[in-house]
Parts: sequence; structure tokens; C-alpha cells
Amino acid sequence: MTALLLEERADRLVVTLNRPDRRNAIDAAMVEELHAVCERLAESPRLLLLTGGAEGIFAAGADIAQLRERGRLEALAAINQGLFARIRALPLPTVAAIDGPALGGGAELAYACDLRVCTSRAVFGQPEVHLGIIAGAGATYRLPALVGEARAKELLFTGRRVDAAEALRIGLVNRVVAEPAGLLDVAHALLDEIARASPLALRLTKLAVDAPAAAHPQVDLVAQAVLFEDEEKRRRMTAFLERGRAPKS
Repeated sequence: MTALLLEERADRLVVTLNRPDRRNAIDAAMVEELHAVCERLAESPRLLLLTGGAEGIFAAGADIAQLRERGRLEALAAINQGLFARIRALPLPTVAAIDGPALGGGAELAYACDLRVCTSRAVFGQPEVHLGIIAGAGATYRLPALVGEARAKELLFTGRRVDAAEALRIGLVNRVVAEPAGLLDVAHALLDEIARASPLALRLTKLAVDAPAAAHPQVDLVAQAVLFEDEEKRRRMTAFLERGRAPKS
């Protein structure tokens, strides 16, 4: 891979966007390589940490030079939208670690992840209307789910940028790290906390949360029925009960 750097760990895959000379703009090569990452994680589920590296930039958006040449057929092909939907549908939780700007398609890539951790110098924005297009890779529906419809419309209509403090206040990110050097440590600590849970319970919880409203409560009942028969559930509950019976020192 050339547009991405991969770090393999036992329980997670760390993916670093690797186009620093282009401010990590999302081009066709990066899209293709991210699809390959999704295929790998679908076949062998692990946690995902997605970051922009140490250059003070997450992703400045789609590659405008390529975007300018796309026509209606490319728009209907859902090039970025399809990729981000695939990231959203990965079996196990995903975390985006954001340092510096996440704009346009870069912000939409961050929204596609389950959780977001950023530095104090992170900035989010959807400037698409100023380029004569819409935020067509997920922001029109993921952003309202994250921050509410009225605030999402304001950001989409104006292209106004949101700094880290506001992003935390409105629920766009989960945590803000003061120093960029500590970003990945905090992101990995969050993933460590998640990794202590039952993998199957995590997978079914994610499916349930992401299911359409009309699917509830049926999807929850089916997920719980599967987990009630899982040996991991019995092992974990037995360990919990035995800890409770242990004599206190």
C-alpha cells in the first residue's frame, strides 16, 4: 500500500492515512486501499484505529482535482459514500484519532467511525456548498445523528468550521487530548477498554445500535437470544459471581 500505513496488532489494526504531501486528501488510490482494509477486517474482525499520522492533518477532504473531473455517473457510483458505509458496517468498533483539520470528505470519514478522539488543534468542517456540491458521503445523515438536526443544518449550510472544544461540547467527538503527542495513547487506551468486552457482545451491540429504529426491539431480542446461548456469557458471568463470593481481605 502507498496511500496507507498499516500496523498489525493482535486485537486491532492501526491504519494511518499516508498522503502528507496532499494533506491526506482522499483520492482513488486511498479509496481502493481502504476497501482492501475493510475486506480484511470483514474476514477477520478486529478493532480499527484510523489516524492521519503525525503531520497535524487528519484529512483535508476529497482530492479536489479528481472531484472536479467527476460527472453524474461517478456521483451515482457512490465512490466515497460506499466506502464510508463499508467502514461504518465493520463488525467491531472503530475509532478515529484526529489531529488537525478533518474537512469535507475527511470529516465524513471520521463520522463513519464509531468513536472519535481528537487533539485540541483539530478542526471539523463541511465546505462542500462553497464548492458547488453537497456533503454527499454521509454528512447529511450522520452529522444530524451526532449533533442534532438544527446544528447539523447550520454547519452544512454555512460551511462553518468547528474547533475541538465545540466538537466535544456538541457531541461530535468523545474525547479531546491537549497535546498531539498523546493522541494515539488515548485512542489506544479507549480501544483497550473496549477490548476487555466480549467480542460477540460488542459485535451484536454495534449491530443493534446501528439498526434502523423500526428494527427495535426485535433486533435487541434476537441479539440477546444469541448471547444467552454463548459460552463466553456463561464464563464471564461465572467469573463475576465467583469474585462476589470471594472473601474480602
